[in-house]
Amino acid sequence: MDDKQLFISVIIPVYNGEKYLAEAIQNIKNQDYKPLEIIVIDDGSIDKTAEIAAQFKDSIRYVYQQNSRPAAARNRGIRIAKGDVIAFLDVDDLWSDDKLKLQANYLADNPSVEIVQGLIQQMKLSEPTANNQPIFEPAYKPYSYINLGSAIYRKSVFDKIGFFDETLNYAEDVDWFIRAWENGIYKIVLERVSLFYRKHKDNMTSGKNLVELGFVRIFKKHLDRCRKRGDSQIISLLDMPINEYLGTSPEIPKIV
Repeated sequence: MDDKQLFISVIIPVYNGEKYLAEAIQNIKNQDYKPLEIIVIDDGSIDKTAEIAAQFKDSIRYVYQQNSRPAAARNRGIRIAKGDVIAFLDVDDLWSDDKLKLQANYLADNPSVEIVQGLIQQMKLSEPTANNQPIFEPAYKPYSYINLGSAIYRKSVFDKIGFFDETLNYAEDVDWFIRAWENGIYKIVLERVSLFYRKHKDNMTSGKNLVELGFVRIFKKHLDRCRKRGDSQIISLLDMPINEYLGTSPEIPKIV
């Protein structure tokens, strides 16, 4: 790898995340990776998120906006990011200790690769401790799927395929990765856990079915783009079926 490290901008979108924000920021700092900036986009929180963010004022960029949903918060972060590589961490998730070094080194050594992804270890909430601290335990074996926090992205990818669709309340990541596949964005998956995806009752997608999550609408948008191009099926620039590109979640069936 070149001696010059890639500059990574980490974006944390947060809405009422007082319970998890400090741990998420510390988890990123513990990566011991430089150059790095941490951008916290407070999407209209009404709890103590701002107070907790202020405790890290010397090591983060904090931006407050009116509540506009996660896609808008992530887009805001991308627009102000100074790095040439983008990473995302949802406020209630955590990274493996070597996530940034491992993925950034691969990206630096492979100029044709635009997204480096890792495996996801989904965690479920178990009984809290006596002092009411949440304890999580593994729910499934590690798997490969399109959770934004499991990967890092060259910032130039967003110039090629656009930002997240702010009309979508959920699953904007699925929509974005389908567009990435359609446009031949080259990604690889390292067979190492990079993200601990922590599920609990306060998750935005908790209890939602596929229609509520917008999967039907997202797939229709995909088909509409196919028709607009005059194709019955988009032929990706990649020699890879779309289901292989997206991966498989143990909770979500294949959508194509």
